Amino acid sequence: MSVMDIWLLARNSSDIRTIVFQGYPVMAMMRMATRASDGKANLHQGAVGVGLDLATGKSLKAVQFDKPVTNHPDTGHFFNYLKVPHWRRLLELSSACFDITGLGCLGVDIVLDRLHGPLILELNARPGLAIQIANGQGLLPRLKTIEGLPHPHVSAVERVDYSQATFSEFEHMPEETMIPELA
Repeated sequence: MSVMDIWLLARNSSDIRTIVFQGYPVMAMMRMATRASDGKANLHQGAVGVGLDLATGKSLKAVQFDKPVTNHPDTGHFFNYLKVPHWRRLLELSSACFDITGLGCLGVDIVLDRLHGPLILELNARPGLAIQIANGQGLLPRLKTIEGLPHPHVSAVERVDYSQATFSEFEHMPEETMIPELA
């Protein structure tokens, strides 16, 4: 089953959130609506968060109410085969949002359209950080890696190349590397 099929089964209320730091995509997840979330892709209301590998767009793990899940609670479809189409384009679009806004850290929410591919839904200047739970690792090491670059990459394409090569190999990080939610 393709991500589009799963997406349609979840009532077209799924999106992909990418955290972009200084122009570099550093973490991503798919947020999938459920009956518990009243059809909204909001993790705090019961949507499922599926961590995504930056190199491939494939699912890493999934959580609902901060607890691991293996399949969608309403449809029964397993998440372990999920792969986001147009993945490279989605990351480049997310990275380019830094160039447009100048925001050092932002959340880019994208929906997938059957005809047009990835489309920006909204940009968030203060994105929630539950993405760390969906990915099973903290953001802090990735942010420090970007801050430590001697010569940041200029173009969105170069930044995505770097992120895909660098952050696809991170192993599970201990909880102390997670950035707590902002009040």
